[in-house]
Order: sequence, then structure tokens, then C-alpha cells
Amino acid sequence: MISVHDSSVFENRLARVRAAMSQQGVDVLLLSVGHDLPYLTGYYAMPLERLTMLVVPVDAAASMVIPRLEAPRVTEMPSVFSLVPWNETDDPVAIVAKLVGAATTIAVGDQMWARFLVELLDHCPHAHYRRAVDVVGPLRMAKDAAEIEALRAAGAAADRVAVQLHAGEIALIGRTEAQVSADISARLIEQGHDIVNFAIVAAGENAASPHHHAGPRVLKQGDIVLCDFGGTMNGYCSDMTRCVHLGDVPSDIADAYAVLHQSQAAGVAAGVVGARCESIDAASRQVINDAGYGEFFIHRTGHGIGMEAHEDPYMVSGNARLLEAGHAFSVEPGIYLPGKWGMRLEDIVVATPGGPESMNFANHSLVVL
Repeated sequence: MISVHDSSVFENRLARVRAAMSQQGVDVLLLSVGHDLPYLTGYYAMPLERLTMLVVPVDAAASMVIPRLEAPRVTEMPSVFSLVPWNETDDPVAIVAKLVGAATTIAVGDQMWARFLVELLDHCPHAHYRRAVDVVGPLRMAKDAAEIEALRAAGAAADRVAVQLHAGEIALIGRTEAQVSADISARLIEQGHDIVNFAIVAAGENAASPHHHAGPRVLKQGDIVLCDFGGTMNGYCSDMTRCVHLGDVPSDIADAYAVLHQSQAAGVAAGVVGARCESIDAASRQVINDAGYGEFFIHRTGHGIGMEAHEDPYMVSGNARLLEAGHAFSVEPGIYLPGKWGMRLEDIVVATPGGPESMNFANHSLVVL
């Protein structure tokens, strides 16, 4: 697992960031809230009106500008960054501008609040601004061995909840979607997750809405129930989807699920190093199209995952990025018939030199309860 006390991890990441900055002609990198900051420092900044900013010059030491009252939360690593606390009466943007100096090309994080960027424009009017994701993004996409192990552990914990679902240990009939969602959430925490990111529970016709919000709908005999859940464990995310059926499965649902199962397997198999991201989408989509359900598969096949539940790379038509070893992503085709039912099957997969490696192993069948 990755420890915020292991400065060598962050020294290595900063070295690679600086190499990318040099290649791209970036003089200084500015990261505020968002996951690029903990990726490089181990520190998660609260989304406050008080500015926190990591300033990374291409050829000088990094500094973390931080509200003084937040400084005790930081694990200091002098070999990675110096801490620059500011007081309530200070102008933190002016402090950042001083650290930026005469830099002419500045890369800023996507999550930096507009108010801080607008103020920085006045301090550095002659600089050219670009997105930091072009610098840090490719590095974060390719997970190292410790990150993959963290994803594997999170996936195993989510799998244990799916096993409980399939075993009938999570009561369904007679409970509301919201109650089942809360039950799944509690079980994710019991299995080691630090927080729950989502726990979609959608019954019957509600399952035709891919991101349905669990509500007062009571689960009943004859329902298909879609459960899509995940959380964060030791800084890395899980995300999986399994469906169960309450009682005998009608032939139309059984036939569609057989197609879905084949589609998901095809997408996983396509996730080899060197494949275009869009080819994973194409592989899953072709199976569903050939079976006549194409118009009912209404979203991309997958998204990257790591410190964030959704991050690059995305498995979608038009994304010609080549998969690299360490790219982690979901494969989650779905079929959704409005007003009737919906279904989705999802695993997290990591591209490795030996082929695609799944982080989820819970039963992929439509389990009958």
C-alpha cells in the first residue's frame, strides 16, 4: 500500500512531473483542490474558500501554500515540498504569484476555483496558461505496482459485498431501494472502505435509468435489481455492478442478460496493452448491436479509475489513446428498456503485459433470489 510517510514515492512522482514539464515547456505547475495534489504530496486539501496551492517550478523546489489553520493536517516531507502557511490577513494569491515569479507558461489544475485563477491573472498578466492534466494526467493513468495492489484490495472488498448480495444475506423484498442502498453502504465500510462513493440500487423499471438515485420504490417479487456500488479504500476506488432477479426470470430478461454477459466478457478481453481505448467500447458494443439491443446501450463502455472513481482514460468511441500497462478502467456495458427494466455488468480491469487483469471476481450471472 502507498504510505504518505514514504517520501521516496512522492519524490519519484515529482521527478517524473518535472520531466514532463520540461518536455512540454511548462515553467510552473499550480495544483489546488483535486486529486493531483495528494498524488504528488499525500495531502488531501479541503474544498475551502481559503486557498491551498502546490507550486511546482520546473527547476526549483516545490512549495505548498496553505492556510495556517490547515497546516497541522499536512504530513511534512521536506524532500518533496516546503510548507508556506499563510495567515487570515495575508493575500495567498499574492504569495503564490511571488513563488511563480517570472514564469511565462503556467499549468493549472482543473479543479482550481475560478476566483483564484482570475485573481492570479492580475498578478501574472503576461503568462500563458494551460491545463495541468496534460502534465500529470498521463502519469496518474499508468498505475504502479503499489497502486494496482490498492485497486486489487478495494475490488476484493467490494466483491465480498457482492457475494453477500448473491447469497441472499442482504434483504431485498419488502425494503425500499434507499434502505438496500444504505445496507450495501454499511457493508462496504465493514469490508474496509474508508468512504462510500455511491450505492445505486434500482429495481424494475427504475433500472432503465443508469444513474438512478435510490428512493422509496419497494422491491417486490418479479423485479430485476441493479446494484452498482463502490467506495474509496486507502486512497483508491472500487466500482462494480451486479444484477439479481427476485423470482423466476422472464425469457426476455434472460435472453438480454446472456447478451450482456457476453458483451462484458468481450470488452474485458479487448483490454490488452496497445489496444485503442475505443476498441474496448467497440468490442462490447458489437455484441449488443448484433443482438438487436444497440439503441438501448446508451453510455460509454468504461472509465478510468484510481484515486478518483472516474478519471482518464475513457473507453468510448473516438478515444484513440493506446492502452498502456497500468491503465485501470471499468468495463460496464448495459441494456436499458425505458419503462420496463435495465441491466448492467461491471468489473474493474487493469491492462498488464500479460493481458487484462480483473479486479473483480464475484459471480457474473444473473443470480435468482
